[in-house]
Amino acid sequence: MRLTLLAASTLALAACTTPVSPSGDPSTFSRDPGAHEADFRDLYKELIETNTTLSVGSCTLASERMKARLLAAGYPESDLYILVNPKPNRPQDGNFVAILPGSDPTAKAIMLMAHIDVVEAKREDWVRDPFVLTEEGGYFYARGATDDKAMAAIFTDSMIRFKREGYKPARTIKLMLNCGEESANDFIGAKYMVESHLDLISAEFALNEGAGGRIDAETGKYTFNGVQAGEKLYQDYTIEVTNPGGHSSRPVPDNAIYELGAALMAVQAYEFPIEFNAATRGFFRRMGQITPGQEGQDMRDAADGENAAAIRRLTVNPGYNATLRTTCVATELTAGHAPNALPQRATANVNCRIFPGHSQQEILGVLENVIGNANVKVAMRSPPETPIKPPPLPPEILKPIEQLTEKMWPGVPVIPQMSTGATDARFTTPAGITTYGVSGIFADPNTSGAHGLNERVGVKQLMEGRMFLHQLVKIYAGGE
Repeated sequence: MRLTLLAASTLALAACTTPVSPSGDPSTFSRDPGAHEADFRDLYKELIETNTTLSVGSCTLASERMKARLLAAGYPESDLYILVNPKPNRPQDGNFVAILPGSDPTAKAIMLMAHIDVVEAKREDWVRDPFVLTEEGGYFYARGATDDKAMAAIFTDSMIRFKREGYKPARTIKLMLNCGEESANDFIGAKYMVESHLDLISAEFALNEGAGGRIDAETGKYTFNGVQAGEKLYQDYTIEVTNPGGHSSRPVPDNAIYELGAALMAVQAYEFPIEFNAATRGFFRRMGQITPGQEGQDMRDAADGENAAAIRRLTVNPGYNATLRTTCVATELTAGHAPNALPQRATANVNCRIFPGHSQQEILGVLENVIGNANVKVAMRSPPETPIKPPPLPPEILKPIEQLTEKMWPGVPVIPQMSTGATDARFTTPAGITTYGVSGIFADPNTSGAHGLNERVGVKQLMEGRMFLHQLVKIYAGGE
């Protein structure tokens, strides 16, 4: 990190938040960070309505559409790349990279990264069509509305506006829209990119999903703007029971479905120990200072003394519970081969999000002990990934976020937090691209619907996030 970044950030903040009257030349864009909202809405709609699910979607099509927009903005073909991992033999899984060269050859690049694939969504379960962008009651509804096409659209929009307004960054700015983040271990675009195209995407640091602003659901007040300071370790485990089966007219006690059910009930009943690290202790301590009433007191007590009663009350909240311990939960089931036969095989997927400091093998042993049945086999569904240490948050990174947050939302604190999920940072950070989660998009995580039904994002909050990230990138990249 160049030490001049922090010194220059105040000047850059003032410069990039001052609106400039639009030129009469249609090839240029205003320097107003909130300008050209209609163009952004159109891009966001196109990206949302390009289906990128694993089953029937195409990230390559989405990449081609974003590439066409950057070509129209003036990017040369030589600075735009669509790259597909040949190993899964899925030409629809293309990753997109765009480059805006910087003016300072000694300054390392900054990367803007977001994944463009989305979780599956069944139309019959949703109130609205998940693959049609719907604006209703102050929200955008669609699969990917937040995770992660919001940031993908914002970053692509910023790259277009940078070019059209004639912005000349000191640092090279790279955009990477990758595919497969939501596909577990079927394929992972970010992993392929760091293994096969690291020279192309190399950067000093990257901005990514993983944290956002928090809205109080009852009051609508913005409580804090989050910055990711580490994340849990992702691992899927296969839990399987097999036996000879037989005719369903002759039931026997040794039933694979029942044994699997008992194993899953044991996993459900088990609670991993409460744990703290520097990131989570700091999160609860700072949240306790701004949260009123008993909840705020519980946060302070838990952080300062790991008070058991306070922790019990906090862990009723699924988000706080996930922050304080390893969690394992059943997510998929497969069993039986015929309706009139005893099952010969019953299998479940158990998804674990592992608290930093523990290995996947250790958690496998815990699951075996909790289940306590030699007939039930527990195995890792895929080879374990390398754990990553939480990235440091030096002033050069944190201070611009704090300054810009104060300018846009006076009095709202910036609080580092550990992500309870997993992001593509688990591949880029070990590859030397230190990756930070920050979006400036405020939401109530309990009603956002990410990975669930009726996923949504506030229209106002999305537009604010667009302004925030556009300016933040300029602060980090420098130039004029």
